[in-house]
Amino acid sequence: MSHASANNSRTANAEEIARFSAMAEKWWDPNGAMKPLHKFNPIRLQLLRDNIAAHLGRDANQLDVLKDVEIIDIGCGAGLLSEPLARMGAKMTSIDAAENNIEVAKVHAVQSGLAIDYRNCTPEMLVDEGKQFDIVLNMEVIEHVDDPQFFMQACAALLKPGGLMFVATLNRTIKSLALAKFGAEYILRWLPAGTHDWRKFVKPSEMSGLLRGAGLDLVDITGVTYNPITDKWSAAPRDLDINYMVIAQKPAKA
Repeated sequence: MSHASANNSRTANAEEIARFSAMAEKWWDPNGAMKPLHKFNPIRLQLLRDNIAAHLGRDANQLDVLKDVEIIDIGCGAGLLSEPLARMGAKMTSIDAAENNIEVAKVHAVQSGLAIDYRNCTPEMLVDEGKQFDIVLNMEVIEHVDDPQFFMQACAALLKPGGLMFVATLNRTIKSLALAKFGAEYILRWLPAGTHDWRKFVKPSEMSGLLRGAGLDLVDITGVTYNPITDKWSAAPRDLDINYMVIAQKPAKA
């Protein structure tokens, strides 16, 4: 095991780590600082469950649809995605560069009776261990790292041949600047001011390049949109203006 600190990594930004550590205690409050993420979670989980089930030829409505599927959740925060996936039977390894997030996640998993392998580390540290997984989750992380191509290559190295990677991020458009940055942080107060740096948002064309550079094939891309009237998020395949998710696959060995 590599003993390098996550703080000394090429992909973890010290300022980003400090910001999210300060918020860690509030992660699990559905009406607190992470309220937007709690509202966002159902559609993320649905997209993950349905696509993984289809990939594996399983019934998405089975309670243990993810039984024995090895999944790594990169930038897991306090476990908002990891816990429900573990309940579906997945063998979860969940990592975050912010130590405080991991400590909160460990406590909450014990309280929830779930066995999740939480680690305070970065993807490249697990690559050094030779770890590989059936599914890699890379959800709302890439817009916070310092070296996106290096980060993507490290994430891809953690994927077994034939496995799927899910990447969710924000498009760099005028619309996302207005709504996801200024609207969410300064007008609606959904997120603390400074949570996002719009310049680090990733256009789908750039995402395609990052995936290709990491040796992955783009399988699917879908937008995710928010309806202020129903206060709900939903999949919107053709609307990539703000939030979107891509599915990529590592080619199977010949």
